[in-house]
Amino acid sequence: MDTGTALVIAVPAAVLGAAGFGLASAAQQRATHEVAVTPTLSPRLIVELLARPMWLLGLVATIVALFFQIVALAFGPLAVVQPLLVTGVAFAAVFAALMSGHRPDPLILLGALLCAAGLSTFLLLARPTAGSTDGDIDLWGGLPLAIALAVVVVGCIFYAASVEHPSRVLALALATGVLYGVTAGLMKVITGQLRLGLDEPFRHPVLYIVCIIGPIGFLLSQNTFQAGQLVAPAVAVITSVDPVVGVLIGVGWLGEELDTSPAQLAGECLAALVVIGSIALIVARGHRILRHRAAIADSAANQLPTYLPPRRDAGVQHGRISG
Repeated sequence: MDTGTALVIAVPAAVLGAAGFGLASAAQQRATHEVAVTPTLSPRLIVELLARPMWLLGLVATIVALFFQIVALAFGPLAVVQPLLVTGVAFAAVFAALMSGHRPDPLILLGALLCAAGLSTFLLLARPTAGSTDGDIDLWGGLPLAIALAVVVVGCIFYAASVEHPSRVLALALATGVLYGVTAGLMKVITGQLRLGLDEPFRHPVLYIVCIIGPIGFLLSQNTFQAGQLVAPAVAVITSVDPVVGVLIGVGWLGEELDTSPAQLAGECLAALVVIGSIALIVARGHRILRHRAAIADSAANQLPTYLPPRRDAGVQHGRISG
């Protein structure tokens, strides 16, 4: 199949995958607000969500999105597919607004698109060269990175459990993104092991680590959605952190190499600043929207009725008896 025909399949599949992830995030975020708040990483949240049709819709959307992502990666290069997949941030903002009966906010959409553009540029510039293809991990060399990522996750969870500040949502999203990125990086290792035989992954601890970290990351994502009133900030953080951690794992664990030329590093730093700035824009705009909605709700609650029924003694005041 020639390149043009492959892209005709890969590009629509990637866009559909991004839309599916956006729909899944919006549906799951809405469903988590329909159940009782549970402690972080409590499996009871998943048990309660299984009875919510909206959450099941999000689960189906996730499966469909994964299918389209696999199709896109099978026919198109990662450099084309990955930037399209990160537009799921914008799709999530649109679907969340439609589900809540509001118009999509232009500034949040702008922030989501800037986040996707900055992240795509970073990934294109930071694309590492091929490393280990046999599923091996440099355990000792990757130990500092593993410790650093573990500290970030534990610190974010502890912070989120200790405060009631709106920033706890971003902390949970950061921890979720790290776990998603670790899962994606370890999946690279498993695919390399599969080339040596279908039973090879079962001979190494990586598969079993993924079976633990993957579900924890998914459960933490549901905690993140439940903690936040808007889906866009959380999805923006998760979507941004996930592939960046994947790149770090490729370099630290799989022996991949990055182009460290001054021009390349400058471009990566500029792209990273765009991502950070766009997330700040989404968060600031989200807080303003929530304050505006709260003010409207307070005004409606305190507003006096426009019509008051006549008092029963109104006629006596005019020298007559009310009928």
